[in-house]
Amino acid sequence: MAADRSKGTTTAARKPNRPTNAARERAKAVQDAKRRNIRNTVISVAVAAAVGAGLYGIFQHGNSSKAAAYTVGSPGIGAAAPSFDLPSSAGGDLSLASLKGKTVLLYFQEGLTCQPCWDQMSDLEKNAAAVKAAGVDQVVSVTSDPVAQITQKTSDMHLATPVLSDPDLAVSKQYSANNYGMMGASRDGHTFVLVGPDGTIRWRADYGGAPDYTMFVPTSQLLADLKAGEK
Repeated sequence: MAADRSKGTTTAARKPNRPTNAARERAKAVQDAKRRNIRNTVISVAVAAAVGAGLYGIFQHGNSSKAAAYTVGSPGIGAAAPSFDLPSSAGGDLSLASLKGKTVLLYFQEGLTCQPCWDQMSDLEKNAAAVKAAGVDQVVSVTSDPVAQITQKTSDMHLATPVLSDPDLAVSKQYSANNYGMMGASRDGHTFVLVGPDGTIRWRADYGGAPDYTMFVPTSQLLADLKAGEK
């Protein structure tokens, strides 16, 4: 009888523990939850990337089916261009007085937070011959970022256009260039002002205002607008 009890005990000890139905269901639920989390994460990343690319395309290229509209702020055509003397990404300071005798295209832009604004400068430089043929001797950009940061940005993008730092918007406000952007009055929008050799404004276009908030205008359109509106 002792042998039989010992044999029974040994057999019972060797019998494997099998998971209950409840345990199997819990394990399956955990695995399903993990799969759903992974799937949702992948979908979220894909959607975010698509939305980001879409917004960038809108701000950079605008509505390809129509030309970007603009308004004309003040000071406008015929007014004396407000003077300035600001730190430049090219080194030192640059003043409007030092450019007297040249036709200067001032480009007020949002700055480091707006990549399409910098792509605008790159596009202008790529079309430098057409810009020159339109009678523009010098393009100068103005933004509110610190000069050290815009100097680094122009270096990174291999841009030759001087970018001036107007951190307190003193000059920008004189040109009302901070009234036409996505960021309210705290930054410039997307404004072009053509200043003649005598310091008089010959053309102006404020593209950055509502409702489209255009932050990129193809150089071909910009020059067409300039030709049509210049006096």
